[in-house]
Amino acid sequence: MLAPMDLRVFTEPQQGASYEDLLRVAVATEELGYDAFFRSDHYLVMGDGDGMPGPTDAWITLAGLARETKRIRLGTLVSSSTFRLPGPLAIAVAQVDAMSGGRVELGLGTGWYDAEHRAYGIPFPPIGERFDRLEEQLSIITGLWQTPVGERFDHAGPQWLISDSPALPKPAQASLPIIVGGHGPTRTPALAARFATEYNIAFPNSAAAASDQFGRVRDACGSAGRDPDDILLSAALVLCCGKDEAEIGQRAKAIGREVDELREHGLAGTPNELVDKIGRFGEVGARRLYLQMLDLSDLDHLELVATAVMPQV
Repeated sequence: MLAPMDLRVFTEPQQGASYEDLLRVAVATEELGYDAFFRSDHYLVMGDGDGMPGPTDAWITLAGLARETKRIRLGTLVSSSTFRLPGPLAIAVAQVDAMSGGRVELGLGTGWYDAEHRAYGIPFPPIGERFDRLEEQLSIITGLWQTPVGERFDHAGPQWLISDSPALPKPAQASLPIIVGGHGPTRTPALAARFATEYNIAFPNSAAAASDQFGRVRDACGSAGRDPDDILLSAALVLCCGKDEAEIGQRAKAIGREVDELREHGLAGTPNELVDKIGRFGEVGARRLYLQMLDLSDLDHLELVATAVMPQV
């Protein structure tokens, strides 16, 4: 028998959302029994649309939600290592964790969207350098958090020099979960094995594709001397659920997608179809799914999944 599947709500505010929009979704996420509310960390709309009223900062948003929710986990899928210096990011995440009473998780990646960097004056180095920065950021952030209170943290790396840091504040959680995600075949699994509580694959074409990448992560854990069962495996999938074909079609149209494509590559269909597909991801090792909700006004969508899908998985 498969272990229960955690279902989390995952939003893309850069496509157009105010803080009030996100608060409504987060409150519904909590009231309907989902495990967590996560958001992307982007500064520019993707594809068609104007992104109005404009981007919101991920960690400022999560700080607000930390005070306005009580149970759900909160985090990013994923913050870009190009956006913030590692020391200030460690401080911000620890503070939001304290504000939430210990409910925060940090997803961190290399960053990939060149246009948003140009739009807001953020340096965007080549991919190899971005991986180097990510590895060093993870080392610094975990080092700051793990340094015992009263001791000092030092780091001398190719990107950053840290000297005599008091390594404060500490997160409220003794071990704040870190999520590493991506499709890279080598460096991503190695970083997940070294630093991550959870590995996430975003929008895999199938459960089989996720299984291949999960295998690389498990192999990397073994090579690093880590028990492969120690890392939680997850996937993010676009959500489009309806009681019947008409409702599925309406929801696909609202997000500018085709039903057949969503059924093939996302988590789309009737509640029973979703249960079957979630089961296939469970069979390849996933224990958590992030449901990408693109129409933030459609809270009935979340209610349908919570009442007709969640009890079966």
